[in-house]
Amino acid sequence: MKKKVIAMFMATVMAAGLLVGCGGSAEKTDSAATETTEETADAEETTGDSYVIGISQFAEHGSLDNCKEGFLKGLAEEGIVEGENLEVLFDNAQTDMSTASTIADSYVSKKVDLICGIATPSAMTAFNSASKAGIPVIYTAVTDPVAAELAKEDGTPVGEVTGTSDKLPIEDQLKMIRELQPEAKKIGILYTTSETNSESAIAEYKELAGNYDFEIVDKGINTIADVAMAAADLAGKVDCISNLTDNTVVSALQTVIDAANKNNIPVYGSEVEQVKAGCVASMGIEYVSLGEQTGKMAAKVLKGEAKASEMPFEMISESSCYVNTAAADKIGMEIADDFVADADEVFEEITVE
Repeated sequence: MKKKVIAMFMATVMAAGLLVGCGGSAEKTDSAATETTEETADAEETTGDSYVIGISQFAEHGSLDNCKEGFLKGLAEEGIVEGENLEVLFDNAQTDMSTASTIADSYVSKKVDLICGIATPSAMTAFNSASKAGIPVIYTAVTDPVAAELAKEDGTPVGEVTGTSDKLPIEDQLKMIRELQPEAKKIGILYTTSETNSESAIAEYKELAGNYDFEIVDKGINTIADVAMAAADLAGKVDCISNLTDNTVVSALQTVIDAANKNNIPVYGSEVEQVKAGCVASMGIEYVSLGEQTGKMAAKVLKGEAKASEMPFEMISESSCYVNTAAADKIGMEIADDFVADADEVFEEITVE
């Protein structure tokens, strides 16, 4: 759907013929035609390509919203600006897989130039819909692209699909929890059984937990309606809850935090927005930066500088420490001054949007 200014050369020739027929000189007609052609060429040079893309976001919460913001920012930094040379179609699946699939099919029918899938389910449905149509897919906030069958074991794409992973720095998170709770034994994790990203994260938690003398107690849910009962049950069995980037659970984060507060145990987030909203702390990544990185990858594909199939997926290698002292105070939890001082960002109030 790339659009270019097309020179109306035949119209110019016809106009030139009319001028000759009306008694105009051939010399003047040739001159006029030359000027028109030059002006059209100049317009082609300055106008360039424009694009239509579809952005499918799986859920409505802070980290994914930040991904979208960063994605458009990354495109803009490469000269592809919404409202100028970029038209953006945006839809949110509201944590429903069938809706995500319908959104992807809609973008394919509209023959967009590229689809951006934000979060694992949206990325998977986008690729399933777009692969036969030859439309490239760029994803972001996909925890495990290999488990999601979007990449091979070596990180290379399985087709015209690539993007960025928000794989959690799980070992850093375990180290942080051990520092903040020296006596803790059990970490609770709530997750959606249909989200591949959550299953792979839990597997890594269980693999590493023993190194820090922790036991992982996980509880699966099917829909957002299951969160309240599951969170209440889990909070009564563990010393803390460590949240994943599970889209359904994050969409009901306040329900999880309320259950934990009633049991005076902390909830640890997986990124900054969760800490702002009331999680005590997190070793996580910054999602605007992740989206920005993704947008620059998409720009290469749109400009024809590279194919999605030629670019292995990318990650942000460093994690950041976020602390919310107000969330800690709410459950009477003391956090050492030096830990707070060393944090990358500290919040002194709970902000729920």
